[in-house]
Amino acid sequence: MIRTHVTPQTSNISLMIPIPNNYVGKRIEVVLYADDEVKELITELPKIKLSDKYRGCITKEQGQNLNEHIKQMRNEWNTI
Repeated sequence: MIRTHVTPQTSNISLMIPIPNNYVGKRIEVVLYADDEVKELITELPKIKLSDKYRGCITKEQGQNLNEHIKQMRNEWNTI
């Protein structure tokens, strides 16, 4: 992977990006974004707890059974 930062002085930019030999002939992706846009997106993401994300996917009984199964697997793993 190649990553670099530039500050364009005009609305057109022409970069000579060195392409690794193992990329030649392959379809590659070039991504263009402003660093501050990414920072804004990261700060705007809502914080969702994992338990809230999967709430309602399984019943309470299934959840308890799953927790017991996980505990059993962890105990088995620790005895190895």
